[in-house]
Amino acid sequence: MGTPRIWTKAFVGLVSFCAIGQAQTPTSSTTSSTSTSAQFTVPASANSALPVIPNIKDPLAVDAQAECPGYIASNIQQTSSGFTASLSLAGDACNVYGTDIEALELTVEYQTADRLHVAVQPTYLGATNESYYLIPEGIVAKPDVEQSNVVSDLEFSWSNKPSFGFEVTRKSTKDVLFSTKGKKLVYENQFIEFASSLPENYNLYGLGETVHGFRLGNNYTKTYYNADAGATIDVNVYGTHPFYMETRYFTENPDGSLSPDILLEPESITYRAIGGSIDLYFFQGPTQPEVTSSYLKAVGLPAMQQYWTFGFHQCRWGYKSWSDLQDIVDNHVKFGIPLETLWTDIDWMLRYRDFNNNPVGFDTATGKSFLQRLHDGGRHYVPIFDAAIYIPNPSDPSDAYPTFERGNQTGSFMQNPDGSLYIGDVWPGYTVFPDWLSQGAEAWWTKEFLLYYQDTPFDGAWVDMSEVSSFCVGSCGSGNLTLNPVHPWFPLPGESSNPVLYYPEGFNVTNSTEAAAASAAIASFSSAYPEPTASSTVSYFRTTPTAGVRDVNYPPYVINNVQGALGRSAMSPNATHADGTLEYDMHNLWGHSILKATYNALSAVFTGIRPFIIGRSTFAGSGSFAGHWGGDNWSNWPSMAFSIPQALQMSLLGIPMFGSDTCGFADNTDMELCNRWMQLSAFFPFYRNHNILGAISQEAYRWASVIDASKTAMSIRYQLLPYMYTLFYHAHTTGDTVMRALAWEFPNDPSLASADRQFMLGPSILVTPVLEPLATTVNGVFPGLIEGTEKWYDWYNNTAVPVPAQANTTIGAPLGHIPVYVRGGSVLPLQQTALTTRDARTSPWDVLVALDKNGNAKGDLYLDDGVSVQPDATLTVQFAVQDRKLDTVISHGGWIDGNSLQNITIWGVDGIDSAVKFNGRNVSSSNVMFDSDKHTLVVFGFNVSAWAGNQWTLEW
Repeated sequence: MGTPRIWTKAFVGLVSFCAIGQAQTPTSSTTSSTSTSAQFTVPASANSALPVIPNIKDPLAVDAQAECPGYIASNIQQTSSGFTASLSLAGDACNVYGTDIEALELTVEYQTADRLHVAVQPTYLGATNESYYLIPEGIVAKPDVEQSNVVSDLEFSWSNKPSFGFEVTRKSTKDVLFSTKGKKLVYENQFIEFASSLPENYNLYGLGETVHGFRLGNNYTKTYYNADAGATIDVNVYGTHPFYMETRYFTENPDGSLSPDILLEPESITYRAIGGSIDLYFFQGPTQPEVTSSYLKAVGLPAMQQYWTFGFHQCRWGYKSWSDLQDIVDNHVKFGIPLETLWTDIDWMLRYRDFNNNPVGFDTATGKSFLQRLHDGGRHYVPIFDAAIYIPNPSDPSDAYPTFERGNQTGSFMQNPDGSLYIGDVWPGYTVFPDWLSQGAEAWWTKEFLLYYQDTPFDGAWVDMSEVSSFCVGSCGSGNLTLNPVHPWFPLPGESSNPVLYYPEGFNVTNSTEAAAASAAIASFSSAYPEPTASSTVSYFRTTPTAGVRDVNYPPYVINNVQGALGRSAMSPNATHADGTLEYDMHNLWGHSILKATYNALSAVFTGIRPFIIGRSTFAGSGSFAGHWGGDNWSNWPSMAFSIPQALQMSLLGIPMFGSDTCGFADNTDMELCNRWMQLSAFFPFYRNHNILGAISQEAYRWASVIDASKTAMSIRYQLLPYMYTLFYHAHTTGDTVMRALAWEFPNDPSLASADRQFMLGPSILVTPVLEPLATTVNGVFPGLIEGTEKWYDWYNNTAVPVPAQANTTIGAPLGHIPVYVRGGSVLPLQQTALTTRDARTSPWDVLVALDKNGNAKGDLYLDDGVSVQPDATLTVQFAVQDRKLDTVISHGGWIDGNSLQNITIWGVDGIDSAVKFNGRNVSSSNVMFDSDKHTLVVFGFNVSAWAGNQWTLEW
């Protein structure tokens, strides 16, 4: 990515900026202080930790497979759902990265016909000579046996030769889906290892969250340790989703396991964990939709989003007042650009403190007036809420912070091992962190939202910094509170010493003069603030295991953490929860826990209304509570391209409400990049433009061409809102995916296994974006078109795509045009474009039919009030086309939609042999248009409510 951006909000490049062990003299700064007095700057050394080398890169690493004996299974006990067995060490303990657990218990459960559970955990829970941790019930969804004596296509077998190993096979095909045979099981108090063979050139997807290609490849290590590392390629970032799906073209094997290092090698997958237990779930499938549905029913189906959340959202770090936000609304209206929701980054807070509006710019009286106008206009407002809570300066009475006091009184914050408050460093200065295992934290969190809503009637919550992030190692604020509020050790964006000057690729061609000036400024800045040179003689710290003791800060097995030591730029592993649990054992669940708490809080604020939450750190099942954005990306072309596999990954993992920071977060965007990105993101479920403090403004109306490009793509999006909402209904009720990989929709085509530069929105819309600068064409495929199994239509010219000479086809895509296609066999109910979703929902209906090669098509529509958790009234419509007849079946669940039917458009019509009939009656020829060249039939002039009766038909 070039020179590390040490100033970015997510600390991308943090590791290279802070030289390990480098001490700096504390300094003062007034550049970001909200008071007139000098502000203490935390020294950079506060975020230093002992240098460690990941085990996978350590030439001195011990091979546990060579040193450890494995286990022997015995004492088999049959159960109504499977069996249990005892596992005992097959030889002398090895204790390579911890203390060997001598006795384990194996549990095999056929929980449903399509779900097999395999678990291994220590037998003697609570033994004094062994230390390990099992996640308590209720923290995450853990499926149980739903029926006994089920019949499944999955079969579990095991052997003790030479030590315990097991296989999961598919009965119908005899395929081996997972096999640990030939590999030893290693189970220590700080290290677990097991491995499975994989076929050659396997296709494996999932293992989120990582910025990586959609297909993971066979030379890759996935590390699970939630980290504030920005949207950085191939490292552990914000979330943990231990699920993968392996495709063998008709055979798929997903598996779930909490494991910090997962090694993908040419013929195997190896799990290496520094805690927890072995908890595997196998899903029968056999196809991707069935696998995904089974997985999401186990961990939690995606939340149903409110209808308005699918509109366009505008945000930036740098909106300083309600007046700024009003200007944003006015300009979108002026240029006719749809705008649904305004977001504020940390600017709205008084000295970056949650639930406290800055009286300068965001005073509550002006805010209530502004938000009333905003809501009256059909728009919404979402502020950011950070994970850390400011702890006041005890020597300054004016520094009081009631939010902290109320939380402290209820025991809601993390502690040090000695029982004192754990105090880290985040945006406000020295901070504490909610303890989601305490009895008081969730109630306190809910109360704070209820109190805040009285002053500022917001509409949703944006949860940030929840990995959980801290700018220092350990409880650095302990004993230093009289210095609060303190400045972080790095310069903030926009401060005079830290300009934002980078531009995307191609900018030097399209804007040569400005690019030259920027390059000169960058060179000047780089010479003034050179990057530290890494030492070639680093002496890495290694921990020797001690029997029965866990070193949680520096475990003997070192995972491949992007930040190095576990406590760097994060809450320390030895931070302690109210029940004695260490953060070491709960780290990857902290972000999930705050989303769950926020969901409960918003459920109290908006009784009966679906909470709208976008969170940064997620876990398996977080989609039940929140959506997710791709984190702090860059204003460059690779970041835009990687947003597609990010979205597909999140769709697979049950978080369909996903989008990236459109036009890029860090650095400066430019016209061309923003033009292309605003169009791409129009087809993502979560559509938000967001950028960093100090960069140039990047609202769509800043460039004439971006205005036009945005309005073109938004017009399609807003017409498709009913389709998108219906897709989410199916995701919420059955676990369907919303954004889809071509490999999922066309599983019989191995050439699509790695395709991630195109995507499907549901089963019907194919999007082929331009992802490179200075391009006027883009290469894409039309699955099944050459083979004659599929038919595709160009959205813009209403005609079928001609059969190309080769699969990879060059498509015209001048700036401002994003190729969009409709799959033959689709029926799409559409409404009209408007500036808000409220207005779009009251517009007339169109029905678009795209016939397949046999002249058939199908589709459906789901409607309700768009906001209620349990809607009192619903409406569903089923569409089916066969033998030149469009049938609709309308099921009224009480929801009344009074909008009229405007047009019915049918693509792929060969000709009209007789009069067009609606509900059996001839339609006037003046209300029928047939284009024989485009094979398009349009019927209009209906004077009926679209979904008033139980059905209607159209014949031609």
